[in-house]
Amino acid sequence: MSFSLTPKTLPLSSSSSSSSSLSSPSPLFPFPSITSPPFLNSSFNPTPNRRPFIAPSIKAALSTSQLPDLQSSKSDLAAQLRVEILSESLPFIQKFRGKTIVVKYGGAAMKSPDLQASVINDLVLLSCVGLRPVFVHGGGPEINHWLGRFGLQPNFLNGLRVTDQSTMEIVTMVLVGKVNKHLVSLINKAGGTAVGLSGMDGRLLTARPNPNSSQLGFVGDVARVDPSILRPLIDNNHIPVIASVASDDTGQSYNINADTVAGELAAALSAEKLILLTDVTGILENREDPASLVKEIDIKGVKKMEDDGKIAGGMIPKVNCCVRSLAQGVKTASIIDGRLPHSLLLEILTDEGAGTMITG
Repeated sequence: MSFSLTPKTLPLSSSSSSSSSLSSPSPLFPFPSITSPPFLNSSFNPTPNRRPFIAPSIKAALSTSQLPDLQSSKSDLAAQLRVEILSESLPFIQKFRGKTIVVKYGGAAMKSPDLQASVINDLVLLSCVGLRPVFVHGGGPEINHWLGRFGLQPNFLNGLRVTDQSTMEIVTMVLVGKVNKHLVSLINKAGGTAVGLSGMDGRLLTARPNPNSSQLGFVGDVARVDPSILRPLIDNNHIPVIASVASDDTGQSYNINADTVAGELAAALSAEKLILLTDVTGILENREDPASLVKEIDIKGVKKMEDDGKIAGGMIPKVNCCVRSLAQGVKTASIIDGRLPHSLLLEILTDEGAGTMITG
């Protein structure tokens, strides 16, 4: 009996395996319980007009002309990219490690499930590499939804919600009882350890009526901040998640603008950085031209732009919030485009940033 053994020749690569090695996600950031952010993936491009900083070495690794030969395995490529990314991120991680950053969360990043997941993953990743984030949120769309369910019509005056007693009860219910706990759950699920609070807890914030309270109702400003309740949480690597509701000395609850709350907390905590997630690209030299983004500006420059009428409308309170926090010791304040996936990482871990940074 004889056998004929014909060797089987295997192709070096197939179209499916090649495509998979280039486009399928891989764990490029070696931190436990954290999904690798898409900005670390070679296919990521947040918008045609805004490209994140990628160092030449990473660009070479991502370039098709620099890909290993067909004999190289997918794991070799992943390992190479992992080393390059960690190397380029190191100076930024060293700069911010152990520093407190206050992030105000709202706008489109709150409405889109994909953007929400992006922000949460960014926040947990930053916590894992040694930053100390504090997360402040509002919840306008959710409040409007629940007002509608109770048959109440949302009313606004100069961009601020007119808040009567019935509306205030719903604002508290939605921000403290629903939105806050939902965000805490998402952060915990992503691998962080979050603690949900409002300004009323531990006298964190004491409110006072807005000067226009006769028309706005229970809309307040921040009278005092006592961050004592936050410090042990931050020191133990917990992520405080704070709803922008507070009460005055008599116990009356007030709805406070989340940007204002974030700015005052950043100042009280001597934060390294304040970040406001918004629905715009940042401060524009020409409000009609999205390409005229001002990447970096100091307080003097901001005031000149205000005097020239280049900063107007809803951008004014955001800029004033940043300027006030800088005047109280915060190192830098950024107004960034929350519509960009992983805008937090782009702002903190790259030179390019994701909006406008204001310096003192």
